[in-house]
Amino acid sequence: MSSYDEQCNEEFARIRSRVEPYFVDLRTACPYGLAFVATFHQAMFGPVSERVMELFLAAGYRRNGNCLYTMHCAACSACVPIRIDVREFRPNRNQRRVKKRNADLTVAIRPLEQDRENLELCRTFLDCRYPQHNNTAEGYYQGFFLNGIVDSCRIEFRLRRRLIGASIVDIGRNWLNAVYFYFDPDESDRSPGTFNILTLIDFCREKGIDYLYLGYYIREVAAMSYKSAFKPFYLLEREGWVRHDSDVLDAEDAAGASG
Repeated sequence: MSSYDEQCNEEFARIRSRVEPYFVDLRTACPYGLAFVATFHQAMFGPVSERVMELFLAAGYRRNGNCLYTMHCAACSACVPIRIDVREFRPNRNQRRVKKRNADLTVAIRPLEQDRENLELCRTFLDCRYPQHNNTAEGYYQGFFLNGIVDSCRIEFRLRRRLIGASIVDIGRNWLNAVYFYFDPDESDRSPGTFNILTLIDFCREKGIDYLYLGYYIREVAAMSYKSAFKPFYLLEREGWVRHDSDVLDAEDAAGASG
């Protein structure tokens, strides 16, 4: 375990002892389609410092609106937190091709606001990829993306002014948290999920940020397993963050990077 992670663990242990009484378990169907009951161990928060958020991320927690949560599923341990140390990452041949294929896109950092253009794109993405009855763009923005906990923004991808992708991220001094990514399904041939992560890595390097948190790696779910193509990557295992230099599972870029 690195000295950085040892320090994070020590600080988080002190925080956890104070906030744990406020956490509750919420059981629901697995949001990733696995045949198990999912248990979200979560609590509502007000504004926290960027360092406190960093400690939660380093401990494997995720953000959903104003909730911070971790998975406490009784019969399943498929959700494994994954992060990249951007100082170590080197793109492979396919990733270099994806970057070249998307060289005609413009990338801009925008405030995280609920506007009609982004709602329409998010709605199109959800209707195509996750057409459940309760999945709405308004619901994702109001209940998932927007928050009063940390600083967040949106990274927009445009093709000749037309919005074709948007990445929701939380930002700290030495960390970037990838919250969600949605895109125009008609642009799937561009491998937009891969290009999004490459863009986030470039953003981190420009800002001097070392750690990019990509949510969960789930071996059985293609939309979550392709993250292991960005090597080396780190998985939060029992002994801490463990470096992996080879794919845990080869997967094609199938959907947005979320969760």
